[in-house]
Amino acid sequence: MMPIGDKSTVMSDKLPKSAQKVADKVAALGLGVRIVEMPESTRTATEAASACGCRVGQIVKSLVFRGRQSGRAVLILASGDNRVDVEFVAGDIGEKIERPDANWVRAETGFAIGGIPPIGHDRPLTTFMDRALTTYTKVWAAAGTPNCVMEIDARDLASASNAHIIDVC
Repeated sequence: MMPIGDKSTVMSDKLPKSAQKVADKVAALGLGVRIVEMPESTRTATEAASACGCRVGQIVKSLVFRGRQSGRAVLILASGDNRVDVEFVAGDIGEKIERPDANWVRAETGFAIGGIPPIGHDRPLTTFMDRALTTYTKVWAAAGTPNCVMEIDARDLASASNAHIIDVC
């Protein structure tokens, strides 16, 4: 795995505005996370794993869905190895979910698809985390832009995002 530096620091100088927003949030939460802007794209799980030097399963896909009945935003943190089965997770979530359009996602989270972080959104989101991510000590997640990532302890991520642990497939 490619090291991203000292865990006790947050790299915050010269980050894009969206990534700085995430850096500020992780710092406020007291998380020892360093945000790195990669020279290559980390938009997909495969690209991110290649850029970060980790397994695809260690990549956190932050996927935003909309509850069909409630209209509420639901964030699912899925392992890069897994595809979310929306019918399967409906019972854990409490309602069926659907994929909203990119404008709705940005309005709900404050971030564009491809760079949505697992924490630091404009408003709290009901969050569910793929049990598969808990098999790793360290995971990598988007940090506000398609090229910014952060390495984070999987337990810290679950706690900081107030996630309910579920199976997603």
